[in-house]
Amino acid sequence: MPSLAHMNGSLHIHNFYIGKLKAKQEQLFGRDPELAMLLDNVADILSEHAVALAEDIADMEDNEG
Repeated sequence: MPSLAHMNGSLHIHNFYIGKLKAKQEQLFGRDPELAMLLDNVADILSEHAVALAEDIADMEDNEG
C-alpha cells in the first residue's frame, strides 16, 4: 500500500488536473461542445477517484492516530 504522503500527493495532483480540465471545458463550451463534454466526463471520473482517494487517506489517518 502506498504511503500517506504518496496518497496525499496523488490527491493534490488529481485536484490540480480536475481544475485544469474544468477551466478548459469552460473555455471550449461555446466553440467545441463535444470536446467540452469529453473534458467534463474526464473531470468527473477523476473527481470520483479523488473522493475514493480522500476516503482512503482519512482511513489511514484514523488508523495512525
